[in-house]
Amino acid sequence: MVQKSDPNSKLIAENRRARFDYAIEYDLEAGIMLLGSEVKSLRLGGSNLGESYASVEGSELWLINGYIAPYLQAKLFGHEERRRRKLLVSKKELSRLWSAVGREGMTIVPLKMYFNDRGIVKLKLGVAKGKKNSDKRETSAKRDWDRQKARIMKEGARG
Repeated sequence: MVQKSDPNSKLIAENRRARFDYAIEYDLEAGIMLLGSEVKSLRLGGSNLGESYASVEGSELWLINGYIAPYLQAKLFGHEERRRRKLLVSKKELSRLWSAVGREGMTIVPLKMYFNDRGIVKLKLGVAKGKKNSDKRETSAKRDWDRQKARIMKEGARG
């Protein structure tokens, strides 16, 4: 979890839609290979993980369709906004991901991108199963009930 007290630790982007569309089984932290202009752009907060996903291809893990805004000061040495970026995980973790995606029909979804305590960009990935529409409605109803329950408890404490 990202600590708020550390000055170097900073949330860059969060895929809030992922928890609604997918049932997250487990998550893991991965490093990401970036260019200098990409890191500078992330420091300014220009990124989006909304439509991105991770894929195991060959013996490597890739972030596909992740958006990092162009860094205007890097005119000649800029970067492509939606290029494929290599993710760094251990071989053991990679084989676990490969088997989960191949055999169990799971999806690798990026949940958060953040600077860790050392100022290095990390990506929190979730291994997930897609939810059906009925599951999404059930999740929404549960969230509404929890909100209503909290409101009732709050009024009960006052009254």
